[in-house]
Amino acid sequence: MLWTIFVILLVLWLVGVVSARTLGGFIHILLVIALVLLIVNLVQGHAI
Repeated sequence: MLWTIFVILLVLWLVGVVSARTLGGFIHILLVIALVLLIVNLVQGHAI
């Protein structure tokens, strides 16, 4: 489930980079959340 959230947030970030600058800050916050979820997933020992 965390992997799915990570992928969704990563895609949203890529869309934000390609599209408007106005949502850039929000999209980058989503990217940070996705990275934190990925790190938590790895630390807990779940296989990706």
